[in-house]
Amino acid sequence: MMRAVDLIIKKRDGETLSAEELKFLIEGFTQGEIADYQISAWAMAVLLNGMTEAEITDLTLAMANSGETLDLSSLNVTVVDKHSTGGVGDKTTISVAPIVAACGLPVGKMSGRGLGFSGGTIDKLESIPGYKVDLSTDEFIEQLKTHGIVLTGQSMDLAPADGKLYALRDVTGTVDSIPLIASSVMSKKIAAGAHAIVLDVKVGEGAFMRTIEDARELARVMVAIGKLSGRRVIAVLSPMDQPLGSAVGNAIELREAVELLQGNAPEDYHYHCTHLAAYMLILGGKAGHLDEGIAMAEQVIRDGTAFAKLCELVEAQGGDVSYIKNLDKLPKARLHQTVVAEQNGYVSAVNAREVGQSAVLLGAGRASKKDKIDLAVGIYVHVKTGDQVKTGDILFEVLANDQNNLDEVLVKLKKAVEFSQDPVEKPSYFWGVIGLDE
Repeated sequence: MMRAVDLIIKKRDGETLSAEELKFLIEGFTQGEIADYQISAWAMAVLLNGMTEAEITDLTLAMANSGETLDLSSLNVTVVDKHSTGGVGDKTTISVAPIVAACGLPVGKMSGRGLGFSGGTIDKLESIPGYKVDLSTDEFIEQLKTHGIVLTGQSMDLAPADGKLYALRDVTGTVDSIPLIASSVMSKKIAAGAHAIVLDVKVGEGAFMRTIEDARELARVMVAIGKLSGRRVIAVLSPMDQPLGSAVGNAIELREAVELLQGNAPEDYHYHCTHLAAYMLILGGKAGHLDEGIAMAEQVIRDGTAFAKLCELVEAQGGDVSYIKNLDKLPKARLHQTVVAEQNGYVSAVNAREVGQSAVLLGAGRASKKDKIDLAVGIYVHVKTGDQVKTGDILFEVLANDQNNLDEVLVKLKKAVEFSQDPVEKPSYFWGVIGLDE
């Protein structure tokens, strides 16, 4: 008979656990038969000793099967999903999903809400009155069949073991374990049923992974999990030292995401979205190579079919599409103020974490899951690393509804930009792709 303590000792001593042993631990923990303190001890052993790729995959599948799973096989087509590890100004799903769906590849995505300075897709979509974010399983599949696109919240009981395990990791110093991070992300993706997944792994000041080495290892492990569990997975490494695009907030990020589909977006955001869309099209068999995928994405933006697909999505999920067609109807903040440069020079850094935390102070994000957010507030970032600025040039526009919060944020944002007297090279938009040629 298996005992949790024996498996803890086995992992403590650097041994490999079998699929059956990991299933025993996860099922026992989920059902309350194995104590929190025992799983905490096991998690610490994993943090210290690591896991093999096969072990991580077995753990992932055990977590994915701990609750409901979505079966999309009845659609008889490849369904593609994307996942971002979170960042500041990352509204890409709202742009990329309609682009890919307009190219004829179904996109079915369950997104989360924001926590901390990392914004959530569902919060942004709730800037549209009536938009339904709690579709049932049957509604999810039917909409995917009918419209080829779904963006909803996680209404199913997907991978409940992950939620329980994360809560323990958060208070036991085991959050930073790559095997546990990778299994957390991939268990939800596998449970959600997609056949192919593009992972956008963020790296830098505004990301969970601060170094390229850690991000590359996490990406490599998640791609390996996908391969071993019968999914096609690509991981893109993208910088998050400075915010993506210009808008950081909820309604204003939604606006920027829609404007991209109308052919008007910051260069870094346009590049990011068209490339992510291209990788999704490659995985789904619609494009043979990157240039073809980018050309397809550019075409559906140019001819308006991507924007039309977004409108179709909003209407299908009960949203008032007039808010998409007339963006001035979106929620607006009461107060507006700018932060300007106090010197000449070149921008050497725009700290994404400082900008993201400033947006949270305004009310655009949550400190805890129970917090209510203000959809109207946010920050427009007017400079990027490498830009030349003069005294008086606008660095940030701040949209607020509370004067005290606004005053605090204005002080904070002045420290978010660093300057150099010498020219500064603009950073790359991507730092690599893992899994594309495998």
